[in-house]
Amino acid sequence: MTKLSKVINEQGLVPKETWQKVVENLKCRVSGEGSKEKLKQSLIEAVKKRIPDEPFALFFSGGVDSALIALILKQLNADFTCYAVGYQDGNELPQDIWYAREIAKKLDLKYEEKIFNTKETRDIIKQAVKIFPAKEFDANYFVTIDVASVIIAAKSIAKEKIFFSGLGAEEIFAGYNRHSKVKNINEECWRGLKEMWSRDLFRDVTLGMNLGIDLCVPFLDEDVVVEAMKFEGDRKINEEHKKIILREIAEELGLSKEFAWRKKQGAQYGSKFDKAVEKLTKMNGFEYKREYIESLMKENDVKVKKK
Repeated sequence: MTKLSKVINEQGLVPKETWQKVVENLKCRVSGEGSKEKLKQSLIEAVKKRIPDEPFALFFSGGVDSALIALILKQLNADFTCYAVGYQDGNELPQDIWYAREIAKKLDLKYEEKIFNTKETRDIIKQAVKIFPAKEFDANYFVTIDVASVIIAAKSIAKEKIFFSGLGAEEIFAGYNRHSKVKNINEECWRGLKEMWSRDLFRDVTLGMNLGIDLCVPFLDEDVVVEAMKFEGDRKINEEHKKIILREIAEELGLSKEFAWRKKQGAQYGSKFDKAVEKLTKMNGFEYKREYIESLMKENDVKVKKK
């Protein structure tokens, strides 16, 4: 279903233990100092070998991860379209849409976007809840719904069946806030890679199967992971920036400084889909997001877990 080596088999997503063994094996391959040139070439090759023999798509948020993939694909003369989505209620344009437009213009990319209104966004969120009915209403669940909504929205305006994604960059290049709160940054990166199964991989593989799309994730290429993990933590994150080495490579390959070093929130925030859930919660007379999600589950004929 997806071009995600050692993660998918004929039965679907491999067991969590299998994924964790894959990560441990990659960790054993890491030795020596990081080389920016080797990392750069591994990124280019990871993108190149995933290019299909048909037109394809890129989930495009205007952040450095998707912008770098777009830049490499453009330089390889690939036939692809970038898709950006957002939710707008009022006059303020979603930040991701603004940056996506500017980068697409600068790089001369094929680009499509859609800004969803409240009614359209409700339908998107309802579909996300149908795919991911709640087992527990914790913070991770609401992130799953928000991120899934962005992906569903992008797929709704695309005709392609194969999508490139920036999944994995946050983990191997220390892109999360939690990376700034630990002493051993790379150990946290390895821990996060292992935990991706429960969070990102389960979500995205499930979405791919439900939406009928294949996912290409060059940042989880084995050689990319190994080369990235050769760099010390201070080459990835400091008090001012995250994903430092990745941004340097993006700039060297031709991405403008303002885009390479943009400080970006997660897709659910930059697109404002998280705000849509909050607004719909209030519009429907609920105080908490959990109550609104439960109402959507009932509409989807999904049994709501008793409190």
